[in-house]
Amino acid sequence: MDTDKVSAFIREYIFMSVTKRSEIRAGARVQIVEKQNQRTGVLTEGIVQRILTSSANHPRGIKVMLQNGKVGRVQTILDRGMENPRGAKGSAA
Repeated sequence: MDTDKVSAFIREYIFMSVTKRSEIRAGARVQIVEKQNQRTGVLTEGIVQRILTSSANHPRGIKVMLQNGKVGRVQTILDRGMENPRGAKGSAA
């Protein structure tokens, strides 16, 4: 069997992408895979600045921009960050 195919198969099951946009929020700490690292599976950790995927779901993961400017597809959510980043309803302002 071709080792590249085996490696891709293993990476697909080890690095399960976060495929639902609703699971990600600005401020969440995540691990992404950048385009140039898709073959190797090298992950980059950071805080979500913007969600770039407009659809509700994406089979290869939701694309985000991190606060450091790096762009990639979310593989893991480490910390969801603030649940309501715009302030809780009814909170004192």
